[in-house]
Amino acid sequence: MRQFNKLRGTEGWLYMWERTIRFRHMRNTEEVRRRAKALDVWREHGIRAAMDAFDVSRPTLFRWRQALGKRQGHLDALDPKSRAPRHVRHRRCPDGFLERIVGLREEHPHLGKKKLAVLLGVSESYAGRCLTDLKKRNLLPALSKVSFSARTGRVFEHPRVYRTKLRRPKGARRGMELDTVIRFVDGVKRYILTAVDVERKFAFAGAYTGHSSESAADFLRKVVEVCPFPVSELQTDNGSEFARHFEDACDALRLTHFHTYPRTPKMNACIERFNRTLSEDFIQTHRILLRDDLAAFNRALVDWLLWYNTERPHQSLGMVSPLRYIVSTLTARESQMCWTSTYC
Repeated sequence: MRQFNKLRGTEGWLYMWERTIRFRHMRNTEEVRRRAKALDVWREHGIRAAMDAFDVSRPTLFRWRQALGKRQGHLDALDPKSRAPRHVRHRRCPDGFLERIVGLREEHPHLGKKKLAVLLGVSESYAGRCLTDLKKRNLLPALSKVSFSARTGRVFEHPRVYRTKLRRPKGARRGMELDTVIRFVDGVKRYILTAVDVERKFAFAGAYTGHSSESAADFLRKVVEVCPFPVSELQTDNGSEFARHFEDACDALRLTHFHTYPRTPKMNACIERFNRTLSEDFIQTHRILLRDDLAAFNRALVDWLLWYNTERPHQSLGMVSPLRYIVSTLTARESQMCWTSTYC
């Protein structure tokens, strides 16, 4: 295969290419430009002007010019050199000390530096640094989660999957919040998924028998369908029901999914307050129905949600219902679109 050079015959292209490569591999290009500019000011206006403009000493300017001359004008000579010490001290441990740490971690994988410091008779910081060194050298025993399959009789390992969870930016507007209410009724466990809009207070809920992400995904699709306004983003805690299939549903519906920080229920304060209202006004009086007939419980729950969203006054909304507040925020054109047709 033949190769062609588009810049062949162009004067100066090789010098420009080499200079670009040098700039790409420099530690601090801004400092190189500053030093080169100081040398230019020295050549045009004198050394006193360069010293005052760039706040450098006379020996420093001479040292920069000498380095540039040794490299025949190549700007990479002005690149600041590394200031790391050439000779670095290395930590020395007593004979058998690291082997004892590895042995303790093999027998007790969850021992931390505090407990190891007491067992080994050293300071906590020293034990922590030794653990860090062993971890970098891959000498600590790896802890893995395994499961046994009763159908096949095999033992398999669960690989750890680390996913970066999206957090709501500070001061950003809050949208929909979701949570799960767990209830035990005579030994029967039920899960009620709840959702509420922070600004409009529009709420929805549904009871399920399982605590899976498939149930949460089904609930999310119902929330988006019944909401009288578009849903663009939501926030949940770090529960397992809000993962996998729930994440897939968020991607399919083009929703931004925010997570709260661990052990911070106050970040979902609005849904927590709605859960209390739901428990006191509805769940406590329908516990038997929740245990015996989940379909009937959900039908009764829908009737209660209709009353909650259309008639119940909300103090945060000026003692009006959520739907009345939503209609009051619409424009004249949007309000007319909500009227039903009365033509025969």
